[in-house]
Amino acid sequence: MPDPGSVPESDPMREAVAAAAEEAQRTGGLGRPGRAIDRRSPFFIGMTAAAGVAVTYGVVVLLIHARSVLILIGLALFIAASLDPAVSVISRLRVAGRNVPRGVAVLVVLVGVLAVIGGFLAAAVPPMAAQATALVHEMPHYMHELQDHNSALGRLNVKYHIQQRVTSIISSRGSSLIGGVLGAGELVLSTASSILLVLVFSAYFLASLPKTKLFAYRLVPQSRRPRTILIGDEILAKVGAYMLGNVITSLIAGLGTFFWMLAFGIPYPVLLAMLVALLDLIPVVGSTAGGAIVTLVALTVSLPVAIGTLAFYIAYRLAEDYLIVPRVIGRTVRVPAIVSMASVLVGGVLLGIIGALVAIPVAASIRLLLQEVTFRRLDQS
Repeated sequence: MPDPGSVPESDPMREAVAAAAEEAQRTGGLGRPGRAIDRRSPFFIGMTAAAGVAVTYGVVVLLIHARSVLILIGLALFIAASLDPAVSVISRLRVAGRNVPRGVAVLVVLVGVLAVIGGFLAAAVPPMAAQATALVHEMPHYMHELQDHNSALGRLNVKYHIQQRVTSIISSRGSSLIGGVLGAGELVLSTASSILLVLVFSAYFLASLPKTKLFAYRLVPQSRRPRTILIGDEILAKVGAYMLGNVITSLIAGLGTFFWMLAFGIPYPVLLAMLVALLDLIPVVGSTAGGAIVTLVALTVSLPVAIGTLAFYIAYRLAEDYLIVPRVIGRTVRVPAIVSMASVLVGGVLLGIIGALVAIPVAASIRLLLQEVTFRRLDQS
């Protein structure tokens, strides 16, 4: 602290320095705090509002730029919450007088999921490779038919100049085609990296889900934590039950498709059955898309078989909507049909397939929060 004598008499700070020395002697320290800043002053209100706008703008920009990564992380968290009931069941099993450790249970569930994915790829890759090989072998035959004016393909070539058009496209737009191929390769690499990211985050979330839940609950004030824990656990239970029920209905769709195709000689029954099972995971539109694909493949057998396949999927869709889903999922999720359809459509528009997949459990969670929080407060007001 400066000496009051060292400050010129004409300096207005001399009195302040002397007052500071007197305050230090009286309090034996750094003095007493002054009056608090007036938070109602126009300057303080303006600065607070400007800071709030700046922070909000920064958060919005961050969310927009990190949207794709945040969607993948959210999907991984959803998958972890969906698989958590299976992990809990396995961890409650007793082996040699002790419960199965959670890490081992997580490993068992992940190995099972990877086995299912590997089985689908094992069934999908050989037919696709066989079809690609057959197409390469048939190319000379197709080129010969293009030159043959008596064949159906040759007559189309004469009428619509198919060969000349293809040659013109290749010669004039070769760079665009190469760019398209490179873009497709980039898309494949991006998809593979996204799948790997989701798998890794799902494994981490699944292994640390209890600690993650406790951390999230700790962000809530102590007086509200018990009720928050109950509501949060109920939401996670609904997500897990929905996903389990969705997997069961998908297995039913896949098995029904397999036996139908096997009975009528439709090609690639294993591949298309697994494809229908995966598509059926998407509510409302999944089984319809799968049925359309199988019906188109059934056209290669005969028109009556294709018509019968279409009728089969219409009947299955009605049975799934009014018999299977209400019994397997409806009692747990308890979301009205109109809300399910609207949520799936909105989720699909906002986030694509991922949004359609998570739309119904999100709608069930919002419905639970409205019933337990919003409606109760409105009824008491």
